[in-house]
Amino acid sequence: MRTRKLTFGLYADEQGLAWVRTLVEAAAGSRNARIVSETVTTADGYDYLAQQWAVEHPAQSSGARQVFELRVRLTCSLRSWRATRKTLIETLCPEGTAPHTCRVPWSAA
Repeated sequence: MRTRKLTFGLYADEQGLAWVRTLVEAAAGSRNARIVSETVTTADGYDYLAQQWAVEHPAQSSGARQVFELRVRLTCSLRSWRATRKTLIETLCPEGTAPHTCRVPWSAA
């Protein structure tokens, strides 16, 4: 087992950030990946996520949303890391046949 990283840019408020953290814990736990550390910082490199929010939610205020970078270090196999990452991406904004918007705009690094 090696330590591997997941990095996501997020445009979220505290509630949205808590939701994403819960998704990370569930995805990691289901793949036998152990979370070693988690870091949340404000980030400038994901400013386009705020623009995405404005386009997808034209009549809504962004409220207390801000741009964050979530870094998670996991101890797991490469296979588990890939499966965890795929699960997170699919859960953050599930695609369907109808047009949709993401609850929390995100970007995976």
